[in-house]
Amino acid sequence: MHRHFILFKPYGYLSQFIYELKRKKKLLGELHDFPEGTMAIGRLDEDSEGLLLLTTDGMVSELVRSKKVDKEYYVQVDGVITPEAIEQLQKGVEIGLDGGKYKTKPCTAFIVTEIPDFGPRAKKIRDERHGPTSWASITVNEGKFRQVRKMTAAVGFPTLRLVRVRIGNVYLQNLKAGEVLEVDQFDN
Repeated sequence: MHRHFILFKPYGYLSQFIYELKRKKKLLGELHDFPEGTMAIGRLDEDSEGLLLLTTDGMVSELVRSKKVDKEYYVQVDGVITPEAIEQLQKGVEIGLDGGKYKTKPCTAFIVTEIPDFGPRAKKIRDERHGPTSWASITVNEGKFRQVRKMTAAVGFPTLRLVRVRIGNVYLQNLKAGEVLEVDQFDN
Protein backbone atom coordinates (compact mmCIF):
# COMPACT_ATOMS: atom_id res chain seq x y z
CA MET A 1 0.00 0.00 0.00
CA HIS A 2 1.65 3.23 -1.13
CA ARG A 3 1.63 6.40 0.92
CA HIS A 4 1.55 10.04 -0.17
CA PHE A 5 2.43 13.23 1.68
CA ILE A 6 2.13 16.99 1.28
CA LEU A 7 4.94 18.96 2.95
CA PHE A 8 5.63 22.64 3.56
CA LYS A 9 9.38 22.53 2.91
CA PRO A 10 11.05 25.08 5.15
CA TYR A 11 13.84 27.41 4.07
CA GLY A 12 17.28 25.82 4.34
CA TYR A 13 16.31 22.20 3.63
CA LEU A 14 17.31 20.16 0.60
CA SER A 15 14.51 18.37 -1.31
CA GLN A 16 16.12 14.99 -0.67
CA PHE A 17 16.73 12.34 1.96
CA ILE A 18 20.40 11.52 1.32
CA TYR A 19 23.29 13.92 0.82
CA GLU A 20 26.66 12.29 0.22
CA LEU A 21 28.93 15.32 0.18
CA LYS A 22 30.90 16.47 3.20
CA ARG A 23 28.96 19.58 4.23
CA LYS A 24 26.14 19.04 6.71
CA LYS A 25 22.80 19.79 5.10
CA LYS A 26 19.26 19.69 6.45
CA LEU A 27 17.34 16.83 4.82
CA LEU A 28 13.64 15.97 4.55
CA GLY A 29 13.92 12.96 6.86
CA GLU A 30 14.52 15.32 9.78
CA LEU A 31 11.01 16.77 9.43
CA HIS A 32 8.90 13.61 9.74
CA ASP A 33 9.17 9.85 10.15
CA PHE A 34 8.55 9.01 6.48
CA PRO A 35 8.24 5.36 5.45
CA GLU A 36 11.18 3.70 3.71
CA GLY A 37 11.29 4.40 -0.02
CA THR A 38 9.66 7.84 0.20
CA MET A 39 10.80 10.17 -2.58
CA ALA A 40 10.19 13.82 -3.35
CA ILE A 41 8.33 14.53 -6.59
CA GLY A 42 10.27 17.34 -8.20
CA ARG A 43 12.26 19.65 -5.99
CA LEU A 44 12.61 23.07 -4.44
CA ASP A 45 15.95 24.80 -4.01
CA GLU A 46 17.48 24.93 -0.55
CA ASP A 47 16.54 28.62 -0.23
CA SER A 48 12.98 28.14 -1.51
CA GLU A 49 10.00 27.09 0.58
CA GLY A 50 6.56 25.65 0.23
CA LEU A 51 4.67 22.78 -1.31
CA LEU A 52 6.55 19.56 -1.92
CA LEU A 53 4.82 16.29 -2.78
CA LEU A 54 6.30 13.04 -1.48
CA THR A 55 5.32 9.48 -2.30
CA THR A 56 6.46 5.88 -1.96
CA ASP A 57 5.05 5.19 -5.45
CA GLY A 58 7.50 5.73 -8.32
CA MET A 59 4.66 5.55 -10.87
CA VAL A 60 2.90 8.52 -9.26
CA SER A 61 6.17 10.41 -9.21
CA GLU A 62 6.66 9.86 -12.95
CA LEU A 63 3.06 10.79 -13.72
CA VAL A 64 3.21 14.12 -11.90
CA ARG A 65 6.64 15.01 -13.30
CA SER A 66 5.92 14.05 -16.90
CA LYS A 67 2.73 16.08 -17.24
CA LYS A 68 3.11 19.81 -17.76
CA VAL A 69 1.59 20.56 -14.39
CA ASP A 70 1.04 24.17 -13.32
CA LYS A 71 3.16 25.22 -10.37
CA GLU A 72 2.16 28.41 -8.59
CA TYR A 73 4.65 30.43 -6.57
CA TYR A 74 4.21 33.42 -4.30
CA VAL A 75 7.30 35.58 -4.53
CA GLN A 76 8.31 38.42 -2.27
CA VAL A 77 10.34 40.86 -4.32
CA ASP A 78 12.61 43.79 -3.62
CA GLY A 79 10.61 46.93 -4.39
CA VAL A 80 6.98 47.52 -5.29
CA ILE A 81 6.37 45.46 -8.40
CA THR A 82 4.61 47.33 -11.20
CA PRO A 83 1.79 46.29 -13.54
CA GLU A 84 4.29 46.71 -16.40
CA ALA A 85 6.66 44.18 -14.81
CA ILE A 86 3.75 41.77 -14.29
CA GLU A 87 2.78 42.14 -17.95
CA GLN A 88 6.37 41.37 -19.03
CA LEU A 89 6.34 38.23 -16.86
CA GLN A 90 3.02 37.15 -18.40
CA LYS A 91 4.40 37.45 -21.94
CA GLY A 92 7.69 35.71 -21.17
CA VAL A 93 11.12 37.16 -20.41
CA GLU A 94 14.64 36.31 -21.43
CA ILE A 95 16.72 34.61 -18.75
CA GLY A 96 20.18 33.08 -18.69
CA LEU A 97 20.21 29.31 -18.84
CA ASP A 98 23.10 26.86 -19.32
CA GLY A 99 25.40 29.65 -20.51
CA GLY A 100 22.89 30.83 -23.13
CA LYS A 101 19.65 32.78 -23.28
CA TYR A 102 16.16 31.34 -22.87
CA LYS A 103 12.78 33.03 -23.30
CA THR A 104 10.26 31.80 -20.76
CA LYS A 105 6.85 30.65 -21.96
CA PRO A 106 3.83 32.92 -21.36
CA CYS A 107 2.55 32.44 -17.81
CA THR A 108 -0.02 33.66 -15.33
CA ALA A 109 1.19 36.42 -13.02
CA PHE A 110 -0.51 38.97 -10.81
CA ILE A 111 0.21 41.29 -7.89
CA VAL A 112 -0.75 39.84 -4.50
CA THR A 113 -2.27 42.62 -2.42
CA GLU A 114 -2.88 40.67 0.78
CA ILE A 115 0.38 39.61 2.41
CA PRO A 116 0.30 35.82 2.77
CA ASP A 117 0.58 34.39 6.27
CA PHE A 118 3.43 31.95 5.75
CA GLY A 119 4.93 32.79 9.11
CA PRO A 120 8.46 34.15 9.49
CA ARG A 121 11.21 32.56 7.44
CA ALA A 122 13.92 30.63 9.29
CA LYS A 123 16.47 33.16 8.04
CA LYS A 124 15.40 36.78 8.37
CA ILE A 125 14.99 38.41 4.99
CA ARG A 126 15.68 42.04 5.74
CA ASP A 127 13.66 44.83 7.25
CA GLU A 128 11.72 47.68 5.71
CA ARG A 129 14.56 50.14 6.33
CA HIS A 130 16.08 48.79 3.12
CA GLY A 131 13.03 49.89 1.16
CA PRO A 132 9.63 48.35 0.49
CA THR A 133 8.90 44.84 -0.70
CA SER A 134 5.85 43.40 -2.44
CA TRP A 135 4.36 40.01 -3.34
CA ALA A 136 3.36 38.54 -6.69
CA SER A 137 1.95 35.21 -7.84
CA ILE A 138 3.63 33.47 -10.77
CA THR A 139 2.33 30.22 -12.27
CA VAL A 140 4.57 28.28 -14.64
CA ASN A 141 4.38 24.79 -16.11
CA GLU A 142 8.05 24.52 -17.00
CA GLY A 143 10.71 24.10 -14.38
CA LYS A 144 13.99 25.54 -15.57
CA PHE A 145 16.78 25.98 -13.02
CA ARG A 146 15.89 28.83 -10.63
CA GLN A 147 13.46 30.06 -13.27
CA VAL A 148 11.10 32.15 -11.15
CA ARG A 149 13.98 33.94 -9.41
CA LYS A 150 15.58 34.69 -12.77
CA MET A 151 12.25 35.93 -14.16
CA THR A 152 11.64 38.49 -11.41
CA ALA A 153 15.27 39.67 -11.64
CA ALA A 154 14.87 40.07 -15.42
CA VAL A 155 12.05 42.60 -14.88
CA GLY A 156 13.98 44.49 -12.20
CA PHE A 157 12.51 43.01 -9.02
CA PRO A 158 14.87 40.45 -7.41
CA THR A 159 13.21 37.68 -5.41
CA LEU A 160 13.74 37.83 -1.66
CA ARG A 161 11.48 34.92 -0.71
CA LEU A 162 9.90 32.21 -2.84
CA VAL A 163 7.08 29.94 -1.64
CA ARG A 164 5.41 27.32 -3.85
CA VAL A 165 1.69 27.26 -3.03
CA ARG A 166 0.25 24.88 -5.63
CA ILE A 167 1.17 21.95 -7.89
CA GLY A 168 -1.69 21.11 -10.27
CA ASN A 169 -4.77 20.81 -8.06
CA VAL A 170 -2.80 20.24 -4.85
CA TYR A 171 -2.55 23.29 -2.58
CA LEU A 172 -0.30 24.13 0.36
CA GLN A 173 -3.50 24.73 2.36
CA ASN A 174 -2.84 26.05 5.86
CA LEU A 175 0.31 24.08 6.52
CA LYS A 176 3.09 25.84 8.38
CA ALA A 177 6.80 25.40 7.60
CA GLY A 178 7.91 21.86 8.40
CA GLU A 179 4.38 20.44 8.67
CA VAL A 180 3.44 17.24 6.85
CA LEU A 181 -0.02 16.03 5.83
CA GLU A 182 -0.63 12.46 4.70
CA VAL A 183 -3.17 12.20 1.86
CA ASP A 184 -4.87 9.32 0.06
CA GLN A 185 -3.81 10.62 -3.36
CA PHE A 186 -2.77 13.75 -5.23
CA ASP A 187 -5.71 15.30 -7.09
CA ASN A 188 -4.07 16.11 -10.39
